[in-house]
Amino acid sequence: MTDIAADRARLLDLITDLAVVRGRVTLSSGAEADYYVDLRRITLHHEASPLVGRVMLDLLRREGLVPGIEAVGGLTLGADPVADAVLHASAAAGEGIDAFVVRKEAKAHGLQRRIEGPDVEGRRVVVLEDTSTTGGSVLTACEALREAGAEIAAVAVIVHRSEQSRRAVEAAGYRYLYAYELSELGL
Repeated sequence: MTDIAADRARLLDLITDLAVVRGRVTLSSGAEADYYVDLRRITLHHEASPLVGRVMLDLLRREGLVPGIEAVGGLTLGADPVADAVLHASAAAGEGIDAFVVRKEAKAHGLQRRIEGPDVEGRRVVVLEDTSTTGGSVLTACEALREAGAEIAAVAVIVHRSEQSRRAVEAAGYRYLYAYELSELGL
């Protein structure tokens, strides 16, 4: 088994063991489900976070985006640890991909920035999220990035949760990528 195959397998085990919560929940979309995939239990976990970085970086490589993209990030909070993990994995691999954070709204003080981190103007970026149900968060981030002058190469999530999200992202004109499908989690 290659290193990335072992990383993918281990991350999948951790997602299944730590992030899949069974029981009736109401999703951000308002829909109800019999399970919840709480990927913050993964993206903020000491063993899983480095795996997230390597698996997502591998996804971007396989999709022909690395080399070429210059930064990754998305709407705070779900995207922050994913972007940080990719930043560290890319640095370890000598690829130097920056990270950014998109605020829900611009700060009312200081530099009044909506996008924190290195400037994205004129840069090719990938919008990240841990998972997406409706596409709302990633599309909000895409809008802010377009306004800031970034070129959006794709949207990428760790777990593909819904076709609604994929359709919304693709209807907005963006590539939709994911590392895992729900079926791989036994859901």
